[in-house]
Amino acid sequence: MNDEGRPALDCDVLERPSHVAALPERIPFVKPRLLVDTGDRVKIGTPLFADKRNPDFKFLSPGGGTVTEIKFGHRRVIEKIVITLDDEEAVEDFQAVSEQALTTIQRKELLGHLIEGGLWPLIRELPIRDIAAPENVPPMIFVSLDAKEPFQAEPEVYLKDSCDQFAFGLKALKKLAANEAVIISTSGQNAFVLEKLNGLVTHVVEGVYPADDPGVLLYHLRKNPEQNRSWFVNGQDVLLIAHLLQEGKYPVQRTMAVAGGPGGRHQHFKTRLGVPLSHLSPNLETDDSRLIVGGIFRGYASKADSHMGFYETSLTVIPEGNRREFMALFSPGFKKHSYSGAFLSRFNRSALTTDCNRHGGERACIACMQCIDVCPVDILPQMTYKAVLAEEVEEYLENGLLDCVECGLCSYVCPSKIELSGIFKQTRAAYAREQA
Repeated sequence: MNDEGRPALDCDVLERPSHVAALPERIPFVKPRLLVDTGDRVKIGTPLFADKRNPDFKFLSPGGGTVTEIKFGHRRVIEKIVITLDDEEAVEDFQAVSEQALTTIQRKELLGHLIEGGLWPLIRELPIRDIAAPENVPPMIFVSLDAKEPFQAEPEVYLKDSCDQFAFGLKALKKLAANEAVIISTSGQNAFVLEKLNGLVTHVVEGVYPADDPGVLLYHLRKNPEQNRSWFVNGQDVLLIAHLLQEGKYPVQRTMAVAGGPGGRHQHFKTRLGVPLSHLSPNLETDDSRLIVGGIFRGYASKADSHMGFYETSLTVIPEGNRREFMALFSPGFKKHSYSGAFLSRFNRSALTTDCNRHGGERACIACMQCIDVCPVDILPQMTYKAVLAEEVEEYLENGLLDCVECGLCSYVCPSKIELSGIFKQTRAAYAREQA
C-alpha cells in the first residue's frame, strides 16, 4: 500500500444496506448481557445488550427491523448481533435538548440523556481507555479532530456543513467537565478546521503519528497525577452526541474512509453504524489481501462478511505479502520498510508499499533500543517488557506502563518481531481488572 491508496476527500452517500450489526466483541472491557433474542423486532435505538459491570450502560440497535442472527464465538463470546432492516425503520424517541435548555441543564440530567441514549460509551477515560465513570468529574476532556494514523476519516469531510452541530456537542462536553478544561486539538496542516472552527480549537498539534493522540497530549500537558483520569472523545463522535441531544433520536450516521490496495473505491462515504464491510467496497476480500478495520496500527483484521464496529470509521485493504521472495537474504531492500536503516530503502524517498509480511519470526529481545526511540511517551518499552515477563508489577508500573497509548510503533520497529504493543495492552487490561 502506498499514497495511491489514500482515501480521496470525495464523499458519496451510500444506499441503505440490507442489514447492519452490533459487535459486542469489539468493545474493549465490556461484559455484554443480551437483551434481545433471534426473531425479536427492534427499532433504531432499542437496547441490544448491556454491560454487566454497569447495567445502566446499554448499547442500542443501529437499525430497525428483525434480529436475524446472534453469533457466538469461543467461550460464548458474543461476536455480532445482526439486524435485517425493514423498508420503513421504526425509531425510538428520546427527550431532545434545545440550545437554550443546554445552557441551564444540570450535569446529572445531561448524563442521564447520554446514558439513556446509548452514547455514553463514546466517552472514555485515560489511562486504561475504558468507558468513563459518569460519577467522576474529569480534570480535562480531550477532543481529537483528526487522526494521524493512516487512513482515518478527515474532519474536512465529516465536519462539512456540521460545524454548528459540532459546537453544540462541545457545549455539552463542557457541562460534563463542570467547567474544567476541554482540549480541542487539530493538526497544524488542517487549514479547513483552523478556518471553520476558529475560536474553538485550543491546541494545534505538530508532528507525526501519534502526536495527536489524547494520551500523548496528556503526557505533555499534565501538571499533576489527578489529570491522568482525563476523558477523551473522537471528533466525529461529538457530532453523534449533538444529534442525540438536538433531535431526540439515536444517531446512526457515520462518515467512513476506505483506503488501501489496488482497485476499489478509495474515498469517504456517508453511511451508518454497523454497516457491512462488503457494502463499503464490493469484492474486498481476496487471498492476497487483508482487511484492517479501525487503523493500520491500532485496528484489527476482519472478514468481508463482518461489519464496522461501534468506534471504527476506517477500512484499509493491505496486501498479505505472503509470497516467498527469491534470494531474499541477498536483497538490498531498496523498496522495503526499515526503521533501522539496514536496507537501501533509507535512500529511497518515494512512497513504499506496505504489506503484512513480517519478514521473519519472533525471537528474543536483542536490546536494540529502537522501541525506546519511537515511543511517544518515553515508557522504556524494552525494560517494561522484561518487567512484564518477570511479573514485576511495581517495576513495570514505575517504567510507565499505564502511560502507554497503544500506538503500536514499538511492535512495528522491533527487529525481533515481538508484539510489544499487544503485550502491554493485555497487561494494562489485566491490571485494571485486578484494581476493579
